[in-house]
Amino acid sequence: MRLVIKIGSSLLAADAGGLALGRIRRWADQIAGLRRSGHEVILVSSGAIRAGMQALALRQRPTSRPEMQACATIGQPLLMKAYGSALAPHRLLAAQILLTSWDLDSRRIYANTRATLQTLLRLKKCVPIFNENDALSFEEIALLNAFGDNDRLSSHVAILAQADRLVILTDAPGLMSLPDGSGRLIRRVKKIDAKILACAGGAGSEGSVGGMLSKLEAARLAMSRGIPVVIADGREAGVLRKSVLRAPPGTLVAK
Repeated sequence: MRLVIKIGSSLLAADAGGLALGRIRRWADQIAGLRRSGHEVILVSSGAIRAGMQALALRQRPTSRPEMQACATIGQPLLMKAYGSALAPHRLLAAQILLTSWDLDSRRIYANTRATLQTLLRLKKCVPIFNENDALSFEEIALLNAFGDNDRLSSHVAILAQADRLVILTDAPGLMSLPDGSGRLIRRVKKIDAKILACAGGAGSEGSVGGMLSKLEAARLAMSRGIPVVIADGREAGVLRKSVLRAPPGTLVAK
């Protein structure tokens, strides 16, 4: 199975500030296990701004575009260093791919990106890691990231990669029945309609710019190309290992 796994900024944020390195190591362990089982894994990761905030000793997320771009520029190599260090014990390399929304509109860049991705997967030694190129995406960052904390980017990557499943990790159990995130867990969604959208609340925790609504919109896009989507709690033990099961944790969005 070819998996695209999206990890949001709220999950990557440590309680004390900066990146949650222990959590990144646990995900890396699971990724290595999935690969040993014959699965291909592609990551879509947020967290560059968060890492830059720690390096600059900023306690609150900047609100101006230049400050956010500065944080992203400083934080992106730190984010990749964290992934690289976590993957290294498994003899895996972190392979960075940065995209802007207009890259996806360019047929030539789209084709080149797909060719690069296929080469990285064939090498068997790399974990491709996509992220929004916040340092250049001034339009997206001015709107607090038009990709919705990389939610919609993850669906575009899943389509580009011709993935078998998209896994969106969040800090909630999945889609809940009430818009404030309470109620019962909705285990299966076959159609994203007005009733399902009404269950989605606004943006998530501080430090995150996404929310359940953007995850459902990403799932709708992936489903339009026949790609099932799992929305699950990234803090759950073994969540990535379980994500390939017929009945994965969280919410399965599939026809």
